[in-house]
Amino acid sequence: MPYIDPESRLIHDQGKRLVLTCPHCQAVTHVSAAAVPRFADLQTYRPAQIGIVFRCDACLAPIFLRFTARAYAANRVELAPQFVQVERAHERFDFTHLPEEIELLFKEALTCYGAGAYNAFASMCRRSAHALYADQGEAGKLKLFDLLNEVRAIAAMAPETFAKIRAILFGIASDPRPGIPLLESHEAGVLLEVMRDLLYQTYVRKGRLEQALLVRHFCDEEAPGAPRASRLPSAG
Repeated sequence: MPYIDPESRLIHDQGKRLVLTCPHCQAVTHVSAAAVPRFADLQTYRPAQIGIVFRCDACLAPIFLRFTARAYAANRVELAPQFVQVERAHERFDFTHLPEEIELLFKEALTCYGAGAYNAFASMCRRSAHALYADQGEAGKLKLFDLLNEVRAIAAMAPETFAKIRAILFGIASDPRPGIPLLESHEAGVLLEVMRDLLYQTYVRKGRLEQALLVRHFCDEEAPGAPRASRLPSAG
C-alpha cells in the first residue's frame, strides 16, 4: 500500500512503481512521483483526496493522479492503492470504414470513456449498437450476438460482466425502461474492448481486406503478361 512519509516522499511497498498509459505519448510506461504534497500540510488539513503529480519515464510529461487518503498516522499518510487518472490517454480506433452515423456515435462513446463517465459511455455504446443493427439487419444482429458469445468464451468473461454487456448492447430500444445497468470502471473497459471487436469484425476487417484486394488487382493489371513463374532451360 503506498504512503507518504514525514519527508514528503511517496513510498510504495516492496519498491513497486506505477505503470500506466501516458496520455501524452501513449506509451505504456513507468511513472515517477515528481510533486508530492508536504507531509505537514497533509497532517494539518487532512484532505480526503490527495493529488500527486507524476512524470512519464518515456516522454517526461506531467501526469496528475488523485488518491484517496485511507489513514493519517503520526509517521505516514496511507493512500488507497487505486487512483484516478485525471487526464487519460485518448482511446484510438480506425474509423475509416465505419458508416457516418456509427462513427459519430462511437466517437462520442470514446469521449465519455476518456472522461471517466462510464455510464454515459454505456448509453452511447447502446446507441452505437442499435445503429449497427439497423445497418446490418436482423441476420447481422444475430451474427453479432454470436460474436459476443465468442468474445465471452475467448476472454473467459465473468458471468456478471457478460450479463451487463449483453443487456447494454442487446436491450430493446423501444422499451421505456431500457434497464442499462451501472458499470464499474473495469466493466466499462471490457465493454470498450467488446465494442471495438464488434466494429472491427463488421467493418474494419472487411474494409481492409477489400482495399488490399483492390490494390493487388490494380498491380496485376499494371503488369499484364508478366511471367508468374520462372522456368529452367530445357536440356538440349
